[in-house]
Amino acid sequence: MAERITWLLVDGENIDATLGASILGRRPQPEERPRWDRLLAFVTDRWNQPAKGLFFLNASTHLPMPFVQALLALGYQPVPLSGPADEKVVDIAIQRTLRALAEREGDVVLVSHDRDFVEDLSRLTDQGRRLGVLAFHEFRSTEYTGLPGVEFFDLEYDVQAFDARLPRVRVIPIDEFDPAQFLG
Repeated sequence: MAERITWLLVDGENIDATLGASILGRRPQPEERPRWDRLLAFVTDRWNQPAKGLFFLNASTHLPMPFVQALLALGYQPVPLSGPADEKVVDIAIQRTLRALAEREGDVVLVSHDRDFVEDLSRLTDQGRRLGVLAFHEFRSTEYTGLPGVEFFDLEYDVQAFDARLPRVRVIPIDEFDPAQFLG
């Protein structure tokens, strides 16, 4: 019997756009980019089983070979896609992958904020598998909270996927509040 795995589906465009436009307000510096290997390690450790990462890329205009090679070295399977400019090829591919996973064993963690995957992820909720959404908490679609049994993980606070602290405003549980962080 094969060991159970977790499928880690990464919507790289969505994470990159949210990081640059919504959090930093500019193009991220190298130290402000996610350390993608930490996502695989986090999911593997958290659910105590191997994780297989599929990293979806829009390669309609070009294939960023250095990034693809880095993903391969980190243990991801890059999924470069192309299509017409008016099609969201990454979203379409992730939706198709979620539908295909309904016919396969394994748990699923989606790395995206995008609400476009809620319906397809919801089809997996009653199949006895673990499901997760990994994103920046404040930008994740609230529609995911209505899905039963889905676990939520934050890229920065739970996974610690960044080498630099990001300029985010977060709700602080009172037990974690330290006034020294605000008093300089």
